[in-house]
Parts: sequence; structure tokens; C-alpha cells
Amino acid sequence: MDWTDEIIDRLKTLWAEGVSTAEIGRRIGVSKNAVVGKAHRLSLAARPSPIRRGAPGEAPKRSPVRRVVGPTLPTMAPPPPVEVRPPVAVAPRPVPTPSPAPVLRAVHRAPGGRLVACCWPIGEPGTRSFRFCDDESLPGKPYCSTHAALAYVKVRDRREEAA
Repeated sequence: MDWTDEIIDRLKTLWAEGVSTAEIGRRIGVSKNAVVGKAHRLSLAARPSPIRRGAPGEAPKRSPVRRVVGPTLPTMAPPPPVEVRPPVAVAPRPVPTPSPAPVLRAVHRAPGGRLVACCWPIGEPGTRSFRFCDDESLPGKPYCSTHAALAYVKVRDRREEAA
């Protein structure tokens, strides 16, 4: 925005009339903050604070500071007495017996270093029934033909479904 001499004169007259900065901004087409900034740069007379109520130039009256001597918080009541109860006998908890370690299978590898056994997990890991399929795996895949069919599914084109 360019501050022309005409706009600056209008700002000065509205400022002298005591129009609010927001209203001056609306009348000349700028923001309230632009009006305040330009008035400051033009060194226009300061406006009385809308917060302080009193005559212009009069310092706000302060109430005398009251000095407090001694504690400022009320005294606390003594804590209630704590009831001491005799200890109660508790039956010992049975110690769980650790489950036997899962049986580890030997990894079967072909002479070229490729896995021979299917690595498809069967059962819940951490349980005794957990195991791997162990059927012969397909060349270049970690799974047998049955599990490879489940693992490697072709992605369908969604455009076919939309048509």
C-alpha cells in the first residue's frame, strides 16, 4: 500500500478527532495495525489507553502495598492417626514350571546354499505346538508350493472393479 499525501492527511484528521484505529483503517482501506504503525512513524499524539480510566496524563493510582509479617498460610490440622494392623499370613503362590524349550529343526540347505524346507509358520509362536511346515520349498522361494500360492497373490487391477 502506498501512503499518499491525501491518505496521510485523512489519517491525521481522523486521529485528531479521536476515531478508533480500527475505524480509521476501515475508512481508508488498511488494517488497524497499519494505522497504528503509520501514526507511530508520523509521531502523532499518543492515544489514551482504553484499559486505564482516568484523566489524560494522570498517572494511575496505586493502592499501598500491604506487608504481611509471619506465616501467610493457615496452619494445617494434624494428620489422622494411622491404624496399625498385624500382618496377615498369605499363602505362597505356586511357582510356574517353565515350559520345555521348543524343538529346533535342522535347517536343510541344498548344495548351492538354498533352503530346502518350507518356512511357513504353523501354530502360535511360543507354544509347544508351534512349528514350521518343513515340506520341500520351491526353487528361489522360502515356501512350498501350497504356501507359496497363499503368500504370493497377484494384485488385481482396481480399475477392472470400477468398470
